[in-house]
Amino acid sequence: QVQLVESGGGLVQAGGSLRLSCVASGSILRIDAMGWYRQAPGKQRELVARIIRGGSINYLDSVKGRFTISRDNAKNTVYLQMNSLKPEDTAVYYCNVDLIQPVRGRYEYWGQGTQVTVSS
Repeated sequence: QVQLVESGGGLVQAGGSLRLSCVASGSILRIDAMGWYRQAPGKQRELVARIIRGGSINYLDSVKGRFTISRDNAKNTVYLQMNSLKPEDTAVYYCNVDLIQPVRGRYEYWGQGTQVTVSS
């Protein structure tokens, strides 16, 4: 099994910053991609940022220039540095990991979610 543990959410004023972390542990042969999604009340879950093993990164257009995703392969950890936060960034943020496990092969895991609330 694989566990994803997220941390770093909270309440911040508009213009502030937060840093999210997600650590993957357990039976892992290789992690191919790590990313962050978010879901606001009444809206669909959307991709915020994703980093692939080779280094390719994708961002949601509305966070470009404000959010930065990074990854520590040695620690199986992905970070999301969020600057210049806006009230519309308020959502539950979910870590997502695409990995290879022994026997089971390729599988996708989700974190439990961490609340980010930006006040105006």
